[in-house]
Amino acid sequence: MEDMMPLMARATEQTAGVVRAVRQEQLGSPTPCAKFDVKDLISHLEWVAEMFESIARGGPRTEQGPYAGDFPERAERTLAAWSRPEAWEGTSEGMGLPMTVMARMYLVDMVVHGWDLARATGQEYEPDPEAVLEAVNFTNQMVETGRQRGAFGPPVAVPDDAPQFDRLLGVIGRDPAWTPLG
Repeated sequence: MEDMMPLMARATEQTAGVVRAVRQEQLGSPTPCAKFDVKDLISHLEWVAEMFESIARGGPRTEQGPYAGDFPERAERTLAAWSRPEAWEGTSEGMGLPMTVMARMYLVDMVVHGWDLARATGQEYEPDPEAVLEAVNFTNQMVETGRQRGAFGPPVAVPDDAPQFDRLLGVIGRDPAWTPLG
């Protein structure tokens, strides 16, 4: 918990900052996450925050609701739930995975979807290097399971000497060179 909470907090705060800067006219814009436009991706993040809060409190996996426009507030509640030592114990009721795995799944969502939104809306985004390292290590272990469950797309080739974050994006199926214009 001691090593993950600061990473989760920084990634969450950074993604919340990106969400806060999205303008109304950008909600219909495409994102690097092909199945989502900007509004859908923010709605997905709202669900991620709600679900991971529920999981941290020992509750079930929740279903995604409609876009509410309150991701930053939900994300604060998620971090509060994970700041409790008991949140890290055992396995999740909703997914049957160790809580430490669940926390890393949340971190990957925050780091990658923060980039998705920033790229789609023309914002600067430089993820925390420690969060990227943790996300890379975790993703390399879970990539095949992630693909089987539809969380990751087919890999995108990136040069071996590409920055670590670009390699993470490629592994999970994102093109680091993606732009809204294609």
